[in-house]
Amino acid sequence: MKEKLIIVASLFIHSGRQAEFEQFESAAESIMLRYGGGIERRIGFPSGANPDQPHEVHILTFPDQEAFARYRADADLLALADLRARAIRHTTVWVGSELSGFIKS
Repeated sequence: MKEKLIIVASLFIHSGRQAEFEQFESAAESIMLRYGGGIERRIGFPSGANPDQPHEVHILTFPDQEAFARYRADADLLALADLRARAIRHTTVWVGSELSGFIKS
């Protein structure tokens, strides 16, 4: 059985571009669903508090690396590139896998 892929993405948006950001993220998530992926959790941060702090952090999951690669190559996602560029100024992504919990004594 393949290991589920977990992606942590920090998203930094352009000031005043919240509507475009929401539009892009909504469209991107609907495309993720085609490949068994999705946004498991969204964590927001106060705007303007710290420019080095992301607007949101997302926890995404995909069934495996291949599904994630197919999502990234999807023509509908690629067509959203201009909208994404207008909304998001920077993204940092980490790809990993889930670990078991710590042993409690």
